[in-house]
Parts: sequence; structure tokens; C-alpha cells
Amino acid sequence: MLSIAAAMAIVGASLGAIAVSKGIPLWMITLMGAVIFAGGSEFMAVGLMTAGAAPITAVVGGLLLNARHLPFGLAIGDLFARGPLTRLVGSHLMVDESVAFALAQEDPAEKRRAYWLTGIALYCTWTPSIFVGGLLGQQVGDPDVFGLDAALPAALLALIVPSLRDLPTLRAVAVGALVAVVTTPILPQGLPVMAALVGVAAALPLPRGREGEEKS
Repeated sequence: MLSIAAAMAIVGASLGAIAVSKGIPLWMITLMGAVIFAGGSEFMAVGLMTAGAAPITAVVGGLLLNARHLPFGLAIGDLFARGPLTRLVGSHLMVDESVAFALAQEDPAEKRRAYWLTGIALYCTWTPSIFVGGLLGQQVGDPDVFGLDAALPAALLALIVPSLRDLPTLRAVAVGALVAVVTTPILPQGLPVMAALVGVAAALPLPRGREGEEKS
């Protein structure tokens, strides 16, 4: 968790530096970090806005990119208390890392603890790092130069590896990964992740005949 938070701090600082260097006010990019709290959408919004795209384009793109949070909510919604305030805060902390850490646990109490600790730690890291990066300007640079853009996906992959022992999950991951790789050169940024959701269909139960053949 701490290693992911450290990587996110550097990526957040890079976002702040890149945004400010392209003319986005420091207060605006910092506010985006606090209110949106979705790194991929924020990077995409900065790219679109600085390229002259209409604001509605950035909004629609962010909604499409973050549509994966719908199945996230279905998977971990029972970890939230029934109070509306707790559900609101818990939903805001719903990022890939907090969901992955929660699903990696077996005990319901540990799932809840992992979710809240990860979400709070990353939230408290993300917005301040954007602000600091914006102050530093271009000195932080692009995270791709250091390979830091791969740190978060690598950590998520390590978290889901134990789940790959389950055959339906393995089928879903394999199909989703294949679809994402094939569509990346074709679709705009963010949409290959959405297209990969078709892999969920591969987790559906197979007809009994084929399921018996796979087990044998």
C-alpha cells in the first residue's frame, strides 16, 4: 500500500507539473484532484483541454473511462455502512487500487479495513502531490521517462494473481486482456479498458458438457 502511494505521489506531481506547464491554473488542477480523484480521467482531461477540445468532450471522456466503477460498486458495495454519508465518502474513494486491495482479502472485516485504509491513504497522497508538482512546474517531468507509469498496473497485477487460480476468473482476465491489447491501437485512449469488459462474459458458467471436459 505504501509503495503504491509513493508511486502515486510521483505520478500526481507529474500531473500537476504537466498541467501547469500547459497553462492550466494550479488551483484548477488541484481542485480536480480533490473532487474527481481519478488519475486516468484527469490526465485525459488535461490532454483534451490543452489540445483545444470542448469541455463537454473531457466530461464525456471521463465518464466513459470511469464507467468501470459501476461493476466495482456492485463488487464491494456491501463493505460500506448503510449511512448515506459513509456511502458517499466510500464511493469517492473507489479507485482501482482500493478495490483490488479489498478483493484480495478473504475475511469481510479485512476487506473493509483494506478498502478504507487504501482509499484514504491514496486520497491523502494524490491531491497534495498534484499541488506540489504544480509548484515545481516542469522540473518533475513525465512519469513515463522513469517507467513510473507502469508501477500502478504492476501492483494491481500482483494483487489479482492469486485470483487467477479460479478458472472462470482466468478466462475473464485472458479475454479482457486480449481485447484491450487488440483495440489499443484502434480506439481512443480509455476506450480499450471499456471494451475489455466483454471479458466478463467469459466468466459465465459453461454448458455442463464443456465444463466437464475442461475439468478432465
